Amino acid sequence: MSDVYGRTPFKATRRGLIGFSVAATGAMALAACSDDGDSEVDIDAQSKGAMDDFKADTQFTATEPFTLSLLWTEWPDLPVTDSWTFFSEIEKRTNVKFELTTIPFSDAVEKRSLLLSAGDAPSVIPLVYTGEEDSFVSSGAIVPMSDYIEHMPNFQKYVEEWDLGGMIDNLKQADGKYYMLPGLQEVSVPVFTLVVRKDVFETVAGGIPETWDEMREALVKIKAAYPDSSPLADGFEAASMLNYASHGFGAQAGWGFGDGMMDDGNGGLQYTAVSEGYKQMVEYFRGLVADGLLDTDSLTAANDGSGGGSVAEKFANELVFAASGSSGTAIEFAQALDATVGPGNYEVLQIAPPGGPAGQIVEPRNFWNGFMLNAEAAESEYFLATLQFLDWLYYSPDARELIRWGVLDETYTKDADGKITLKPEFSLDAYNINPGAATDIQADLGWSNAVFADSTEARALKESYNTPTFVEYIDSVLSTRTPRDPNPPAPLDEMELEQASLLATPLKDTVDTNTLRFIMGERDIAEWDDYVAELEAQGLQQYVDLVNGARTRFEEENS
Repeated sequence: MSDVYGRTPFKATRRGLIGFSVAATGAMALAACSDDGDSEVDIDAQSKGAMDDFKADTQFTATEPFTLSLLWTEWPDLPVTDSWTFFSEIEKRTNVKFELTTIPFSDAVEKRSLLLSAGDAPSVIPLVYTGEEDSFVSSGAIVPMSDYIEHMPNFQKYVEEWDLGGMIDNLKQADGKYYMLPGLQEVSVPVFTLVVRKDVFETVAGGIPETWDEMREALVKIKAAYPDSSPLADGFEAASMLNYASHGFGAQAGWGFGDGMMDDGNGGLQYTAVSEGYKQMVEYFRGLVADGLLDTDSLTAANDGSGGGSVAEKFANELVFAASGSSGTAIEFAQALDATVGPGNYEVLQIAPPGGPAGQIVEPRNFWNGFMLNAEAAESEYFLATLQFLDWLYYSPDARELIRWGVLDETYTKDADGKITLKPEFSLDAYNINPGAATDIQADLGWSNAVFADSTEARALKESYNTPTFVEYIDSVLSTRTPRDPNPPAPLDEMELEQASLLATPLKDTVDTNTLRFIMGERDIAEWDDYVAELEAQGLQQYVDLVNGARTRFEEENS
């Protein structure tokens, strides 16, 4: 479950659509160049099963049944089953049946790449985060989705209504097209941040910290009151904490490191890992480790997607009082505390990421996971119907509510004000809703599944399954924090991608290794200049020049 168990959502900041055309009908022809530049897609000839009158906010039902192959990522504690109502209900409403290729969460990205590279991938590739499509563009393995947006009226509508058009530019590749469609979020706040014991911070530390300096002061007081504790923890190999912390220091790190390039303030890009802000961030966390305020095991232990693990146990045993997590992690910590401290004897709170020297800054407004199409999908006689179906599935409010909650008046009810209530005979254990009920709509029926449920959400839908404290978290971020602007786009052409890959991979390996070594105290921060020199010896300047060259070209061609 991506939101609950830490599916890494951050692939840097590749997160307007200008001149969207009116939604087309099946009778309209559309020509789009394929990867070889010669063949064309003829919608007239590939409109089998499509609706002539498909519009936004209407039910898609194929005019004749068809089967759509789909890549399904399986979480370790949520095995997919053919008996899930999710599949039968989708087929009943749309006339579309899924044919699954299943891959495990533990190596999903690698398995996906192998399938696409070998030409064995199914038609629809879900759970794609922005930037993950880059390596498949030059080979022609995936469909240029921007060529077909006119056939996706729900996508068009909600990009416009939620003011997301300007973010689409950062999806564009060097050819000016984009090759994945993201999940759209009406409101965007960091999914991962700090989850804290509110009661302890208030009684021992004097309140909830707003900055990292205040966090340090609070941790010192908590450490004094609980000497056996290391009060701060991550649980995601430092990637989560460094991601949400880095923005307050004017840097990018962890899950948000991406290609390592960030806005230099002058329209160009600089390498984050040699910036002054990055160094300040490293020094800050090194200081926490040195004073026993940061749990070092939580910086190195891998998370396989199955939950908070040892950090949850430490939270329950009052050895940790603040840790990285999502709204689902907060629920998991609360469940663990119920067994030790006892219900009513604690309060868990998800807080806005603390600010730093750069200000009360958080990550840029984000997309969420979306999908790609295998290039072979564009050869199908059901191609237009596939586009319409995916537009309904990913972007229609009715479909999004269905995927999250199941069937109205069967698994849940909805009052005149739009409030959703899960029926008492059903639970949603991942969000601690009706615990103990006989049937879990996720594990037993397939609703709220991780492959689709978290992708596109209106604010009301997001709030419908989350706790009141998470709603408070959304409000606190929106009212007290400022999102960074997205980095200037710098899409690379095929040759540049190859060069960048050869340079970026060893550079990032050096950054990752040494960032953790500095923080853990295994390398003296006095050797920072030596570390920078090591990166320079690996071709850092060549890499920076390469990306900035692409940035300049893109600006000139798209101005």
